[in-house]
Amino acid sequence: MPSPIPCQRHLFELPRDVAYLNCAYMSPLMRSVAEAGRRGIDGKVRPWTIAARDFFAESEAARALFAELVGTRADDVAIVPAVSYAMAIAAANIRVRRGQTIVVLPDQFPSNVYPWRELARENGAEIVTAREPGNGDMTDSVLAAIDRRTAIAALPHCRWTDGALVDLAAVGRRAREVGAALVVDATQSLGALPLDVAEVQPDLLVSAGYKWLMGPYSLGFAYIAPRHHGWRPLEHGWIARARSDDFARLVDYRDEFQPGARRFDVGERSNFILVPMMRAALAQVRAWGPANVQVTLAAMTEAIAGRAAALGLSAPPVGRRAGHYLGLGFAGGVPEGLPARLAAEKVYVSVRGSSMRITPHLYNDDEDVERLFRALTAAL
Repeated sequence: MPSPIPCQRHLFELPRDVAYLNCAYMSPLMRSVAEAGRRGIDGKVRPWTIAARDFFAESEAARALFAELVGTRADDVAIVPAVSYAMAIAAANIRVRRGQTIVVLPDQFPSNVYPWRELARENGAEIVTAREPGNGDMTDSVLAAIDRRTAIAALPHCRWTDGALVDLAAVGRRAREVGAALVVDATQSLGALPLDVAEVQPDLLVSAGYKWLMGPYSLGFAYIAPRHHGWRPLEHGWIARARSDDFARLVDYRDEFQPGARRFDVGERSNFILVPMMRAALAQVRAWGPANVQVTLAAMTEAIAGRAAALGLSAPPVGRRAGHYLGLGFAGGVPEGLPARLAAEKVYVSVRGSSMRITPHLYNDDEDVERLFRALTAAL
């Protein structure tokens, strides 16, 4: 059974007078992650210390950690710079015919919308946006939108504006029934919410690293189902080719790729600063365990939701939203300038869509919650 995790603030450089409740925007770096980055900079300062093996060792270790996180093999994981890069891989390889549909959520993150709008325009297909559910059950709304015309369901695990939860296993079963591809952006869940690709069976799943994976910006990972390892990559860089570790023979050009999903790796995937940082972050996420993170943060957001209700604010219950996410609704909409007024008190949240988004992590504690409500009560 998942176990609550005690406050981990000591792992971060967070001043005591800052209540940072905004992990869905960007996580702070842990001390260990920042130190890994500094070591990477030191190596680039002295490039003669960087050996050929260093182009592979750290990136393969990070790849393996991500694979473990989603329950797959390292061979099924590509290293990508952003969600949009992975979505471009999927859009370049999944066939869509005239009259077919691509299903998305209302208010979905743009990087998982724009590629599909372009693909639909090019092929005479249609974007179908699932209805905003009256009962808060986004899964029911998505399942209702998927039918025999659906070519792709392009979805998150939870919506970035308010944490509305999608049962990806149920959606995956429905997609397979109608012959649709399932493409998932797990950026706002992975690391804080358990996910097993064996259960979901997505065609492609991607996560940026700078939110709930606690890593640096501009680095992420994509799971690509083994049946799609023959897809066409976006790039044809040297490191993706067979025997690329033999630098002396790189001019012996090869048509064969590195095994599995490595053909989809972004160029310069060996980034000597970002990759060690990502490896350190993933190691800590693994040590915590996403199920333990989820139960810890769900208790915190549930307590915040209860206190917010006394101020007249609404929130969907756990079960309809991810436990690490809380989107607070205001009867007349989020008051103008509210996030700025809270920030003036060193309380940091986001507004996305019609919700004030409160997204804590393990560095938060009761003192942060008290600071939130003092500032919120004074601002309303």
